[in-house]
Amino acid sequence: MMLSVFLICAMHWTVSAADAGTNALPALVAENADFKAYLEKSGEPTPDFDAMPSEAPIPPVLHPLVDGARKNIDTPEAWRAERARLMGLLSHWIIGSVPPAPDNLKVTVLSEETEADGTRVREVELRFGPEHKAHLWAQLYIPAGPGPFPVFMTQDNHRGWAMIALRRGYLACVYAGADTRDDTDSFMEDWPDHEWSRLCRRGGAAGRCLDYLETVPEADAQKAVLTGHSRNGKSSLMGSALDERFAAVISSSSGVGGSVASRYCGEHHFAEGIENITRAFIVWFHPRWRFFAGREHKAPVDLHNLVAMSAPRPCLLSIAHNDDVEHGWAMQKTWLSVKPAYDLLGAPDNLAILWRPGNHDTSPATIERYLDWSDYHLGRGGRDVKTELPYPWDWDGWRAGAGDLPEIPKWTQDAGMDALHAAMGAMLGEAPPVAKVPNMTYGKNPDYIQLQMSRLEPGAGLERETVVFGEYVNGDIYAPKGTAESGRAVPAILWMPPQGLPEGYGASYRRGEQVFRTMARAGYAVFCFDPVGTGRRYQEVDGFYERHPKWSVMGKMLRDARAALDAMEAVPYIDQDRIWVVGYAQGALLALHLAALDGRVDGTALVAPALPFRLDTDEMETGGVKRWAQESMLLPRLGLYAGNEAAAPYDLDGLCAVLAPKPLVMVHPTFDRFAPAAPFAQFRDSVAAAYEKAGAGKQFAVAEPPTYNHFDESTQRVLLEQMAALGGAKPVRRTGGKGN
Repeated sequence: MMLSVFLICAMHWTVSAADAGTNALPALVAENADFKAYLEKSGEPTPDFDAMPSEAPIPPVLHPLVDGARKNIDTPEAWRAERARLMGLLSHWIIGSVPPAPDNLKVTVLSEETEADGTRVREVELRFGPEHKAHLWAQLYIPAGPGPFPVFMTQDNHRGWAMIALRRGYLACVYAGADTRDDTDSFMEDWPDHEWSRLCRRGGAAGRCLDYLETVPEADAQKAVLTGHSRNGKSSLMGSALDERFAAVISSSSGVGGSVASRYCGEHHFAEGIENITRAFIVWFHPRWRFFAGREHKAPVDLHNLVAMSAPRPCLLSIAHNDDVEHGWAMQKTWLSVKPAYDLLGAPDNLAILWRPGNHDTSPATIERYLDWSDYHLGRGGRDVKTELPYPWDWDGWRAGAGDLPEIPKWTQDAGMDALHAAMGAMLGEAPPVAKVPNMTYGKNPDYIQLQMSRLEPGAGLERETVVFGEYVNGDIYAPKGTAESGRAVPAILWMPPQGLPEGYGASYRRGEQVFRTMARAGYAVFCFDPVGTGRRYQEVDGFYERHPKWSVMGKMLRDARAALDAMEAVPYIDQDRIWVVGYAQGALLALHLAALDGRVDGTALVAPALPFRLDTDEMETGGVKRWAQESMLLPRLGLYAGNEAAAPYDLDGLCAVLAPKPLVMVHPTFDRFAPAAPFAQFRDSVAAAYEKAGAGKQFAVAEPPTYNHFDESTQRVLLEQMAALGGAKPVRRTGGKGN
């Protein structure tokens, strides 16, 4: 039966309206009319975030943080108790409270027809609840023959999926739990006191269909598979969590709010994030979830926990590599986090990821594969899905295979640039051979790839040139329309994006315009390319450390960035004396390294930069230096200094210092959870002192907008204003180039 979800003691993490102001929002939560109306109507208090523990890394499923201490979940019995605790947290913060499963189902057969081959199509209305006001339409496709048949259940708009399942020998059931047909608002008529979200109601509706199917002789209700795509994939995971009678669940491209943890899939990754999804679709979830936009590390529960609720039952997580509602690296983290629960419960092969090519769409072949997997796990033959982990993740394995690593001498500023470059090179790893090549046109991304990455058109008022540079990498140069033919050179930007997997250098989800277009409209020629492991290049990181065990992904990214500078030298409308590198989040870390390594960078702008290593010691608050090493395998050698960060061979404020007197801009969101105010102030002051010492104090600018870590148009404007004040965005006649 459907589990009754418990309200929990999380209520002590709140501040009363009297203490916080009248339903006052935290300063970083963006205004939203629906959220404001909810707060005014409910009197919901603002959580006391200072009292809530921080946990920046994805919370380990079998080692949860409970009341400030780690618990070890090491028996199936302990898991049952932990599962109940997690369901309570999910209910309170994300999906909403759910009433006990009703036991008074009434069924009305609305119609039944028989096809020529004996297939019966039956429509029913289910009524239930204290006053039988709750109702649900469903349709069954029953194969000819005695049965019983396994059940394939999905939502009304996936009827085509149901037809494939019918052909494959399943009793197919579709129900009114989708945008095309949704009866679940009626549930609120019978349970007005429960704050269950729309997607949770739709998930619960699947259980009511299962109640009915248990009375249908032709249905083998013990072999019922629940599935759905996108928002229906989210509700399917909720349905499986609420009702353990489902034998298996397939969550297809459920993304944020479904199968990926919001800690690892947010605006700082150019992904959808809590703010976007709760602004656009606040009724999908409990409105409380919105409190954690920009404070994801404070959320007491995350969406990988929702996936874990299906353990040990078979669960297939389907994702497309360039699906803009998801993030493949975050999906991989979900699997790695939830897999130990399946291992504990004796079902290590029941959790799998199915990687699909392309975007958010599915095809008949996709559904056939889902049914192959279903057949396998229901004992009907079929084919299992072998999980692949394309993104580097095994730091311990890397460390064991790296053997003895030479100690890197610690750099000090008086040691000079050669010593700094040696220390940086040692940290980045042993680079394989490289040569400089001219720009090419062969191998340019075709239009269908540009369309897949949401960048087929350059944008209003802009033009775009595409070159192939370096190690067969595509580069797109955006500039104001007419720039190439104008005969003049304009300042340029080499754009270093965050870890935005689906669409490479562009944001999958955003508020306002893409940053590269905003910068181009400001008067820059903006050179963009997909960093390795993102966009069309997602496959390049698969097996990277098997091919290059002594190098690093960051080393490869910087190689490509320096090759991009080579390519920019051959572009006649780029002013070679006014080349900036601009980076955001992970891209800011790369931009700073590039600027310190390559003298062709004339100005550097860092948006939401990482803290210096020695200041980034609070792993629970920010993720610490492990997020660049153990967590992402971007710079694995940095992980050797976790716990002793001050011993790192160089630090980020030191890299900033050597840039003086060249212009340096920092944009630090006041509420950046990865760079809290106090340690960032130390970072800022250290760099300011170094610029003053170099006689270049006016060449260092810092803006601290009162927001959290994201890069919307307002933050873009702040960046461009600071750059303009230091000499950017004023096109000039070409004055000649310079070397490295």
